[in-house]
Amino acid sequence: MGIMDGFKARKALMAHQKGKYDEAKKAYEELYAANYISAAYLLPYSVLLLRQGGEENYLKVKEILKKAEKAPDLDASRRQELLMDYAVAQYKLGELDKAINLLEASHRKGPCGYTYQTLGYLYIEAGDTEKALAFNQEAIDYDDEDAVCLDNMGQTYYRLLGDKEKAKEYFDKAIAIKDSQIDTLYFLAQYDKEAGKKQDAIEKLEKALEGRFSPLNFASKEKVKAAIEELKK
Repeated sequence: MGIMDGFKARKALMAHQKGKYDEAKKAYEELYAANYISAAYLLPYSVLLLRQGGEENYLKVKEILKKAEKAPDLDASRRQELLMDYAVAQYKLGELDKAINLLEASHRKGPCGYTYQTLGYLYIEAGDTEKALAFNQEAIDYDDEDAVCLDNMGQTYYRLLGDKEKAKEYFDKAIAIKDSQIDTLYFLAQYDKEAGKKQDAIEKLEKALEGRFSPLNFASKEKVKAAIEELKK
């Protein structure tokens, strides 16, 4: 371990940033096998695996992040990112309560946009209407131009409260800030579908399909594809 490992890590990160995910993953795997412990690459490595999905990858993320806890370059900001990624892995492995508890503890220590986005969504997934509504309102008060938090509030009204009219207010605000947001496009397509505007719905869903899906998307790539196919019948 040393200068060469640092060089390899920087090269892997550059490949990751350029969208060369297979190349980046191979380099990350080699560094990990060599027991090179640095949060600078272990955290992006974890994100890459989370986005690829699958139980094996989620378990690997938990393993990687436990090692990253000992990294000498793990500062406060990276620790917060580590906790968030670990919570996402827990959620995807069916440990939703543990994920929520972990993020609640992190949030108490220091609120930030990423925690508001993730924990706000997990409250919706847990079906906790009271917490989802209160927390997502708090998130919007914290940053009323956070498109993810606006979408979370839209989903709270749409999925938990069944108030589609109120939900649309938040989806409209979210899409005005980030017009490529996958979940927002998916839900807005549902309004088009109900209004008989099939082509508008298809266009939104096709745009959503161009996005990079994450473990925290309500609308998976498969769900979006199925919705398009249904509309085209």
